[in-house]
Amino acid sequence: MRARIYRQPKTSMQSGQANTHDWVLEYGQSEQRLQDPLMGWFGSGDMRSQLRLKFPSQEEAVAYAQREGIAYDLELPVARVRKPKAYADNFRSDRLQNWTH
Repeated sequence: MRARIYRQPKTSMQSGQANTHDWVLEYGQSEQRLQDPLMGWFGSGDMRSQLRLKFPSQEEAVAYAQREGIAYDLELPVARVRKPKAYADNFRSDRLQNWTH
């Protein structure tokens, strides 16, 4: 069972960068989830899949995994390029799409 180290992305409900600076170490699922015949809930005996360890930096998460002998996959965040936008661009004369209202 390999662990996954990644930086948590922001949710679709937030516009800021809150809670996106921590690195997370999360174990993969090693056992199949089974449905309970009485209640219909899903569960398994795999307790590690419920663990989520948070670290302030990537180096600390990797050092923890190496110290504990945990096999891990490191997922680096993709750098996003943000193009500044202005409201006046909607009315430019060299605009590619037609402007209608």
